[in-house]
Amino acid sequence: MKLKDKIKSNPKLKQLVLRAIVPKRNPKPRLWVKWFLNPFKHKKGKGALIRRNSRIDVFPWNRFEIGSLTTIESFCTIANGAGDVILGNNVRVGIGSVVIGPVVMGNGSGLGQHVFVSGFNHGYEDASQNSSQQALVIRPTVIEEDAHIGANSVILAGVTIGKRCQIGAGSVVTKDIPPYSIAVGNPAKVIKQFNHLTGTWDKVTKKDLSLI
Repeated sequence: MKLKDKIKSNPKLKQLVLRAIVPKRNPKPRLWVKWFLNPFKHKKGKGALIRRNSRIDVFPWNRFEIGSLTTIESFCTIANGAGDVILGNNVRVGIGSVVIGPVVMGNGSGLGQHVFVSGFNHGYEDASQNSSQQALVIRPTVIEEDAHIGANSVILAGVTIGKRCQIGAGSVVTKDIPPYSIAVGNPAKVIKQFNHLTGTWDKVTKKDLSLI
């Protein structure tokens, strides 16, 4: 049995390890984890940049990887406590954005300013308990390569945004967006799709939407 599995299977040992890594009522890694463990555990590609005034709350039990020439701008928050955060090559996370795993961003994708992306929801099935005390509902979120998300948008858990998509500023994406689409609004709807035959972005009709 692996060490990770042994810790998970022993409640007392699990609590002891968690206290050593995470302060009570403060879901961020202790300084010793940031300084001495994370640099060896998580992968950072050549030329990748994380601005110093960003909050990188990453833990050793899940992956945090950023590819080459990827930039996490100022005042961002990245958290992998609930699942992996994988950022490909040439990814940009705009100023003030929040990425909470599990989230995957493909090569060349990007977030504008103050975008929120999450891979989980708080459970609320038991109405007798505060939702913060209930199990998380994990639903990985994927932003495929070369897709870009406009400023102040929200990407909900479990959504896949296809390759080369453009999501308009202030959109709330609640369902999958097919590749080569432009989507806007709350909830976000596809308004254009790229026509590979003509090389143009064509408007999407109601009939087309029924097929998406």
